[in-house]
This record gives sequence, C-alpha cells and structure tokens, in this order.
Amino acid sequence: MKVIAVNGSPRKTWNTATLLEHALAGAAGSGAETELVHLYDLDFKGCISCFACKKIGGKNYGRCAVNDGLTPILKKISEADALILGTPVYFGAETGEMRSFLERLMFPFLTYTPDYAPIFPGKLQTGLIYTMNIAEKDLATYNYDKIFAASQGTLSRIFGNCELLLSTDTYQFSDYSKYLSTGFDAEAKKKRREEIFPLDCKHAFELGARLTAAVSG
Repeated sequence: MKVIAVNGSPRKTWNTATLLEHALAGAAGSGAETELVHLYDLDFKGCISCFACKKIGGKNYGRCAVNDGLTPILKKISEADALILGTPVYFGAETGEMRSFLERLMFPFLTYTPDYAPIFPGKLQTGLIYTMNIAEKDLATYNYDKIFAASQGTLSRIFGNCELLLSTDTYQFSDYSKYLSTGFDAEAKKKRREEIFPLDCKHAFELGARLTAAVSG
C-alpha cells in the first residue's frame, strides 16, 4: 500500500509540511509505504490547454501529455492508494504551485460530457489539508469555506472521496518583531502554536490512518 503526500508550500519544515508529515506517520503506522513530495522542488507548469488528454483514441487520452518535472509524480500518484495534499492559503486560495499541480492532476480525468463524468480508473483515497493565517470564525467572512468546498468537491467527483482538514490562525514567524506584522498579537499566536497546533497535528495523524484504513477495508 502506498500513500503519497504533496506539499504545496515553499516551506519544508513549517505548518503545512509538519501536518503532512504527521499524516504520513499515521499512514505508516497503519502499514503504508509513504512518500512526501515538495512541489517547490520541481520544475513544472500548470495545464497548457493542449487537450491531448481529451482526444479520443489519442495516445495520451486520460493522462497529461506534458513531460516535465511533475510527470513522474503524476505516474506515482496513479499507482498510489491514497493521496494527501497540503497547502497554505495565499490570497484566498491554494498556492500557485498547488493550483498548477491540481490542474495537471485532475483535468485529464474530467470529460466534456453533460455531467462532466470522471474517467479516473479506480478509486483513490484523498485528503486535503489547508493552513491559514485567519481564525476559524472568519472563514465564511472571506468565503474561504466556499473555496475549500469547491476544491474538496472536485477531488471527490474525480476520485470518489476527499476528507478536509483545516489548520487556522497559524503561527507564521518564529519572531514577529522582525517583520511588519503589527496587526497580529504575537503572544496569542505563539500560545496557539503551543496549545492548538499539536491538536491539528494529531488530527492530521488520524487522517492519514483513516485513509489507509479505508484502503484496507
């Protein structure tokens, strides 16, 4: 059994990466082989609108035809049992790298039929982790709930399922005094990092274990 996590953050040791590592630990504890991929290490672009993945009878029907740094990762995902995606929120959405990755991952499996029926060959257990600076109470105010639901819904349509995990009001810097960030209460941020983020990590661990158990079941 193989579980792959994809980090859509440029940071390899901060909030998003840490949650993904805990999710993979949960998967490994349930017997899975795991791998963590950092998108910012790869040289790739988003969908180039060539439509080769939609050409009936074409050699690339149902798969992305672009050959770049993302190609081997997409192949690994096609052979995996579970996929866990993680991204911070930049300007109200996923990072640019994660958006480009999602285009390449999902578009080949959506068809231009009346109900946009997916053609993914099988079922992939998926999880989607978001980290963000705003508080949970403000999600609806900034329409984050709708944005997250849209990505979760598309993943569910294509792969048959998607579990969502949100980590809110995150700690951005180890020293807030070094950055122009007077709109935040640095001590409150630090306190939340110490008290709440460990719970988020626990939830991520449980997510990885659940996805793995769903494959086994």
